[in-house]
Amino acid sequence: MKWILATLAAAVIAVGAGGVWLWRQLHVPAPLPLGGAMVSVVPGDSFRTVAERLEAAGVIEHAWVLRLAARWQGADRLVRTGDYRFTAAISPLEVLTRLRSPAAALHSVTIPEGSTVDDIAQLLAAAGFGSAEIFLCRARDPALLARLDVPATGLEGYLFPDTYAFAWSTSPDEIIDTMVERFRDQAARLDVVRLRAGMDEADMVTLASIVEKETGAVQERPLVAAVFHNRLRIGMPLQSDPTTIYGRAVRGRPTAADLNVESPYNTYRHRGLPPGPICNPGWAALEAAVSPARQPYLYFVSRNDGTHAFSRTLDEHNRAVAQFQRAERRRP
Repeated sequence: MKWILATLAAAVIAVGAGGVWLWRQLHVPAPLPLGGAMVSVVPGDSFRTVAERLEAAGVIEHAWVLRLAARWQGADRLVRTGDYRFTAAISPLEVLTRLRSPAAALHSVTIPEGSTVDDIAQLLAAAGFGSAEIFLCRARDPALLARLDVPATGLEGYLFPDTYAFAWSTSPDEIIDTMVERFRDQAARLDVVRLRAGMDEADMVTLASIVEKETGAVQERPLVAAVFHNRLRIGMPLQSDPTTIYGRAVRGRPTAADLNVESPYNTYRHRGLPPGPICNPGWAALEAAVSPARQPYLYFVSRNDGTHAFSRTLDEHNRAVAQFQRAERRRP
């Protein structure tokens, strides 16, 4: 009888010790490798594969413990695909929570309105989505442009400014596809108005990109668009400063020398729209390009406060220029 009691006691102690060990394994973080770790989960991965990948990366000590906890919680089928970066040691139970979080699997990047393709490449690289050079290489690939039905001038104008969420391992082609698809979705909303205005998609995007660069004041964009529509109608050069410095390492206002540079984008030297967009315009600029204000303006000049004064005649414009240039010179 004594040996039976002793055996039962030993079994209880063993079970208790095992329970304590398992509890610690689930709640105590494993030491994370120096520099952290990143683990990717791709479509089709089994939870066993994911757990073993986490163990190999040093995020957890025992894959089977994580699998046991996942099965117990019913979480083994709730893992989201994406990339998970671990910069601090966390427990296996916290790992499970992270694997189910869309915020952990995908990482957001905001593309501001008016960004160029070069700007976007740098923003993506800074956000952890790979090399800017590789993105630009793919963005200029003729086969990719043809597949996306984008003009030969390139992706400029067709990467819609917005906030996106991608896994860090998302390829440049997938990112480009998503941004162009977002552009197509938005542009389609303007098809009826655009066709009524007698514009094709390329003209709409090119004009919208100029409007985007000319003013940051949303309420002014239909007025700026009206100026350029009026100039195009009478054959007057657009004379848009931002077009003259497109593609060149020039910041701020162009100089007189910049306005004389021989470039197909120099709308002081060449009438009509430039060969393609000069940035990636947002919704307000696209809408303004096909729905300009019904105003007879032909000129505008900065008021030096982010807005512009609009004029119908050259005399009115010259007076406005003199007024605001004097005001600018008086500023400390």
